[in-house]
Amino acid sequence: MSHMIAPSLLAADFAHLGRDVAMVERSQADWHHIDVMDGMFVPNISYGMPVISAIARHAEKPLDVHLMIENPDRYIQAFADLGSANLTVHVEACTHLHRTLGAIKEAGMKAGVALNPHTPLHSIEEVLLDLDVVCLMSVNPGFGGQKFIPSTLGKVRRLADMRKAHGGAFLIEVDGGVGRKNAGDLVQAGADVLVAGSSVFKAENPEGEVEWLKSSAILSETAQ
Repeated sequence: MSHMIAPSLLAADFAHLGRDVAMVERSQADWHHIDVMDGMFVPNISYGMPVISAIARHAEKPLDVHLMIENPDRYIQAFADLGSANLTVHVEACTHLHRTLGAIKEAGMKAGVALNPHTPLHSIEEVLLDLDVVCLMSVNPGFGGQKFIPSTLGKVRRLADMRKAHGGAFLIEVDGGVGRKNAGDLVQAGADVLVAGSSVFKAENPEGEVEWLKSSAILSETAQ
């Protein structure tokens, strides 16, 4: 399987969001990554339902929605109704994670769980076979443009080992500080999906940057 690129629209130009969504559609990207923040779970507020509804009307590629919010269970059906393909919640925000994952799947979406940099992998071991996506945060969540935390590479390798040991089929997604300096290493470590925000949308040629990241992933996969 070819590795995937999911440009993070948090780094897009909100004054020209339609233009940036169209760029992702034209590019070799696989998903639109959408970060929803409530100002409570993380110290920032991003965008809500009306903006995501507008994105969905112009997007044919899947919406990969990442909820950085408290009590995400309240909004599962709402995000399904908006057309989300994947819905990822934070393990740190879910008291009853197994139930939450089941509700996401019942609503017709792929179920994902995200882990903050400090959160150990064993916190999700009991639900590994219920997961479609595991998103490893490689920065502390809340703001774009942060530096990649190098220890994430080892965490990706350990998660890939856990997946093999448990017979899991989930995708390993890495979110935060992803770009030219680490894309190849992440794919070699076992990452399946690279979320790239600033490295794509701040580039002189965003579409070309997606192509480079996609090529880097493919070349790294071939080298394994």
